[in-house]
Amino acid sequence: MNELIIELTEISPRDFFGLENANIDLLKKYFPKLKIVARGNKIKAYGDDDVLEEFDRRITMLLDQFAKYNKIDENVIERVLLSRNKEEYESPAGSGEVIVHGLSGKPIKAQTANQRKLVALMGKNDMVFAVGPAGTGKTYTGVALAVKALKDKEVKRIILTRPAVEAGENLGFLPGDLKEKLDPYMQPLYDALRDMIPAEKLASHIETGVIQIAPLAFMRGRTLDNAFVILDEAQNTTHAQMKMFLTRMGKNAKFMITGDPGQIDLPRRVISGLKEALLVLKDVKGVGMVYLDDKDVIRHRLVKEVIAAYRNIENLD
Repeated sequence: MNELIIELTEISPRDFFGLENANIDLLKKYFPKLKIVARGNKIKAYGDDDVLEEFDRRITMLLDQFAKYNKIDENVIERVLLSRNKEEYESPAGSGEVIVHGLSGKPIKAQTANQRKLVALMGKNDMVFAVGPAGTGKTYTGVALAVKALKDKEVKRIILTRPAVEAGENLGFLPGDLKEKLDPYMQPLYDALRDMIPAEKLASHIETGVIQIAPLAFMRGRTLDNAFVILDEAQNTTHAQMKMFLTRMGKNAKFMITGDPGQIDLPRRVISGLKEALLVLKDVKGVGMVYLDDKDVIRHRLVKEVIAAYRNIENLD
């Protein structure tokens, strides 16, 4: 009797095995000639070589399915085990609006016309500017596109960055070391990633550098290739910072720049690098630009009202 050991890495064994090992019990039903044991983060199977080979192939298909959708259930397992190839069990793409599947298989979609335009522009261009007010899904959609590119092996890493500009707060008075001081600025990026990548895999990706989250100053001197790179809160970049960032672009790279020109925290008389770049690059081939507005707000309904109310008083200045 031969042995096959499959080790689960970067995914939760509890989620893959199912409640009370229900998914493993289903595997046993379909492979009655094997002795299958699931313990810790390993699946061990004992039996004849030809059956073990088929079991290995099917488990690999299930792991791929789980990696893509962050979920498997009885129906998925049966489809995978009974299908001849991937085309038979893979769910159809449908309208194409699903960007990626988040935790528990939750579909993450472009929800508005401008978000769909952003997705389309990112497919056609290597550099895209997404500009609009708070709550329009700029960052969230960008992170979803980055996660999709990583899952589809179109890039080898995701790099997320923001300028660490203080919106009235003094960074020096915050407690902790440099990372602890900067992490609050990066929190929206972490939050988006946690919606889309299981905790174990996200921690592993961050530890190995597959996903990097860092302030903009840390980009200086680097060449960012084979990467999906998002510059968030770009309205708070200076001319020099924006130029530095845009010239980091390496081979097989996708750059997305997001920002809200209505929320600039730079000192007075300092020109926003985002506003300047939108003017300078508007006619450059390969650079896409999408402008989101109140109709794209997907937070609480009051956010839309707040944006409109503030616009009214700002227009009076």
